[in-house]
Amino acid sequence: MQPDLELVHIRKGESFAAWMHGYPFRTVRWHYHPEYEIHLVVETTGKFYVGDHIGDFSRGQLVMTGPNLPQNWISDIAPGEIVPLRSMVIQFPEAFIDDACDIMPEVAVIRPLLDRSRRGLLFDDATSRTVAPLMRSLIEARGMRRLSLFWEILDVLACAPQPEVLASLSYELNVDRNARCGINQAIAYLRENLVRSVDEGELAEVVGLSSSTFSRAFKKHTGTTLVRYKNQLRVDLACQMLLTEPDTKVAEICFEVGFSNLSNFNRQFLTLKGMSPSQFRETFAANQTHLAGELPPMGSRVTTKNLGDDCRPRTGNSAH
Repeated sequence: MQPDLELVHIRKGESFAAWMHGYPFRTVRWHYHPEYEIHLVVETTGKFYVGDHIGDFSRGQLVMTGPNLPQNWISDIAPGEIVPLRSMVIQFPEAFIDDACDIMPEVAVIRPLLDRSRRGLLFDDATSRTVAPLMRSLIEARGMRRLSLFWEILDVLACAPQPEVLASLSYELNVDRNARCGINQAIAYLRENLVRSVDEGELAEVVGLSSSTFSRAFKKHTGTTLVRYKNQLRVDLACQMLLTEPDTKVAEICFEVGFSNLSNFNRQFLTLKGMSPSQFRETFAANQTHLAGELPPMGSRVTTKNLGDDCRPRTGNSAH
């Protein structure tokens, strides 16, 4: 099955994205994106997939993935159960690192880390415990403090004991074929123009399909209609802003993410999240007490495997 393209939203005036999400969530599917990603599991256990690697995860697992490496984390929870906070995530484009290396030669020391992450890296317990509070602080930070925390996290990962490489040497994603997928092109175009009105006719023209053919293909690919998908993207973006911009008013966020009136924004948010934007913000603010605590001791490394390889138990401490 071909992975879906995830469009990572890096806000204007920022060099990278740092956010957190609950479960279920729209990114919980077999997907890829051009950005590097640092992914820390805060709650739940389950299965995770990176390239052709399959493994079990639990609270505290820390993984870094390189550009265009397919991935997914599926939590073991009861039907209908909702986890307010499942993961903390940092995503950053390759161009950002390249530009930083051109300006600051010291940054070049993280190049080996970036190269190895192209197959996915699983870090040990100690590294996870060091990075966790830094990621929590980064998600809330602004300005230079945000940048300093970012480089500190990369420095910790670059100096960490040898992490486990996940995907096999033989694994390779045909990025060009996925990039040429018409619906992925349409999704990318939609995300770039999220704050204005984009209809099916415009997207169909972008990918060279008739409106009716595009409509059927879009629903088959995403499982929903364009209107609902667009509302989901806008609400997801609003959630990020609600969490990372505590002083920004809900009404300002409503218009910034593309809704034309506050009542429709509140209605769509309630439908998708089960609560109002203000309640969503308050719920996560209350959860900061939980986040401030240390992650409990993590268990032993679980059995993992690469598809096509023998399944070999691996023992010892891990970031699971």
